[in-house]
Amino acid sequence: MDAGLTYSALVFLVAAVAVVPLCKWLGLGEVLGYLLAGVAIGPSVLGLVPDPEQVLGFSQIGIVFLLFIIGLELKLSRLKLMRQAVFAFGSLQLVTASLAIALMGWWLGLAPTAALIVGFGLGLSSTPLVLQLLGEGGELQSRQGRYAFSILLFQDMATIPLLALIPFLGADSALDGGAASAFQDVGLGIGALAVLIFGGRYLLRPFFHQVARMRSREMFLAAALMVVLGAALLMEQAGLSMALGAFVAGVLLADSEYRPAIEADIQPFKGLLLGLFFMAVGMTAQVELLLAEPLRILLLVLGLFVVKFFMLLLATRLFRRPWRVGLRLGILMGHGGEFGFVLFSTALAAGVMDAALVDTLILIVSLSIALAPLINALALRSGLLAHKKKPARDYDRPEHHRPRVLIIGFSRFGQVVGRVLQNLQIPFTVLDSDPERVDFVRRYGHEVYFGDASRLDLLEAAGAGRAHLLVLAVGEVDMSIRVASLIRRRFPRARLLARARDRYHAQQLMRLGVSGVIRELLLSSLEMTRRVLLELGVEDDIARHTIETFRQHDEYTLARQMEASREEQQQPQSHAQANRELQELFQADAESLTPGTLEAPAPRS
Repeated sequence: MDAGLTYSALVFLVAAVAVVPLCKWLGLGEVLGYLLAGVAIGPSVLGLVPDPEQVLGFSQIGIVFLLFIIGLELKLSRLKLMRQAVFAFGSLQLVTASLAIALMGWWLGLAPTAALIVGFGLGLSSTPLVLQLLGEGGELQSRQGRYAFSILLFQDMATIPLLALIPFLGADSALDGGAASAFQDVGLGIGALAVLIFGGRYLLRPFFHQVARMRSREMFLAAALMVVLGAALLMEQAGLSMALGAFVAGVLLADSEYRPAIEADIQPFKGLLLGLFFMAVGMTAQVELLLAEPLRILLLVLGLFVVKFFMLLLATRLFRRPWRVGLRLGILMGHGGEFGFVLFSTALAAGVMDAALVDTLILIVSLSIALAPLINALALRSGLLAHKKKPARDYDRPEHHRPRVLIIGFSRFGQVVGRVLQNLQIPFTVLDSDPERVDFVRRYGHEVYFGDASRLDLLEAAGAGRAHLLVLAVGEVDMSIRVASLIRRRFPRARLLARARDRYHAQQLMRLGVSGVIRELLLSSLEMTRRVLLELGVEDDIARHTIETFRQHDEYTLARQMEASREEQQQPQSHAQANRELQELFQADAESLTPGTLEAPAPRS
């Protein structure tokens, strides 16, 4: 192995391990940690890795894998539903921000052509950075997360005409056939995209089917890497974005039965290479230029954030979306994007911009990317972007009493329990965080308290430690786990029955020592199955025996799975893991529930 390569890899790993955990501990996020680590080892500071451009080019593969995995999560049907947000909102954001920046560049003395390229280059945002920040905050599936992704997707697609336009804007483009070359580039890009879509639609699924028949995980991983990198290189050869090619390949495989396995294999490569990419961006920052003109550079970076922030607010309002969404997007996407490096370098080669301007622009983009996680963290800490609304009134302070039954959470599940207890004239107490629901139930003479069940003082005051029985009917999984853990830790002798949304939630509760776990869909599903058997001609007593046998077997399988995969199940359940669990369940059913145990019904005459 090359000693230089080993040395560089060791430097990257040491820098990441030293800086990234510190930034996470300070609440600044992983991205800023990678960027600062890159600045430290780059040529402008310690000079431990002298060629950041080469590292940056290699680490672009991390963006390719990221966009491929995002494409895997997007089915074509969902993408069609997003078309308005992608093309209308995305184009609105890019046009407003780019024109505003271009006008400012022209006002500062840039030539119109250079100002236009600067405007479009700085109007882009960093796809991996925004998605990483959204992922760290759990906002990928939120409304602002979907809009941010729509804008980023349009920006990736917009790189096609932007790259083709630069030679046409060159000083000698008319003499060199720049217009014809630009149209030729656009046609080549559209043709390559059509080839990728056609090939992916009709060839990818049969290809993975043949690879899967080999039953070799290594070959399956090699095939997945080949498809991702092949699609990316095809787009690059056509003058398009590699990330766009990987995204299209992912979308084409989103409906495939092999999607979970492909996603699980690609995920580790994506995380490692994305970290390398952010470190490479930090290495490219020209600290000496910043030290030479610190005030000018910082004012330009600040101006970029301010202009893009207000332009995103304007685009959000023109798209008729709430101010809060625009505020969040403005803070998330006020920085420049890594594609600006490619755009400005291409403009330099075409003679549209000089080297000094390009160096300044690259430094501005690098600094804006480095500052974006810090700005995002400060905005979140300040409460400016808080998603949780303060309660409309103060929480109740229940008096100490000894309820017979305490129902924690009174949504649909808890309401059924409460109605039955009311009909039997069994008194119960409710602790719920919905003020309207609290007022409604209180009108029927029950003890009802408005409060957060994850707060120990409210649980104690509501009688959790003295109640004959506790019913945990909270629907939100995270809240349910927090409350169950609190009850088991502070009231270990309490008799607790808990609602579980699915098998994974049930196993989490069981690990906390909750023995009375009721899965909310199990009993209704078994009752539906019993009715199916009756309609097929099975006698009622046989149908009931069959359902009871299956229920006991399922509970046994649930407990056995929990013991067998304790460490794995402590991680958030992924789609791939859920599929593997379903396969294991079918296999366990086939081995344990023999035809003599569950007799097949005779057809109804």
